[in-house]
Amino acid sequence: MASNVDSAFTGRGLAYPLGVNSQGGIRLVNGIENVERAMRLILGTAYGERPMRPEFGCSIHDMLFEPGTMDLLTRVQIEVHDSLLRWEPRIDILEVKAVFDGDPTRVIITITYRLKGTYDPRNLLVPFYVIPTEEAP
Repeated sequence: MASNVDSAFTGRGLAYPLGVNSQGGIRLVNGIENVERAMRLILGTAYGERPMRPEFGCSIHDMLFEPGTMDLLTRVQIEVHDSLLRWEPRIDILEVKAVFDGDPTRVIITITYRLKGTYDPRNLLVPFYVIPTEEAP
């Protein structure tokens, strides 16, 4: 993915899943791809999942068994915003929106952001699945 974003600012990181580049080395990502990979990593990591950094991640995983309500959507938006604000200093968060995708078990999180110092707004879509609790008959 070609990008005109300064990689000195956005950095470089390992591609996931791990792969090999055309020269036979480990495939790396940079620019926007590296930033979005980091954002997905933050949102995909539950608090306490990393033993050496237990405060890293996002608490949306604590909401996995919550009922699909508007309250859940609001809490997801707040937690995603707060986690990205804390852990991803390379972006300005313009908006976080969470909506149900047809049923209350799938939440689509849309993050509108831009790299700091740019005027190029971007969107990142992240699905989040809720496991409904079974009601007693």
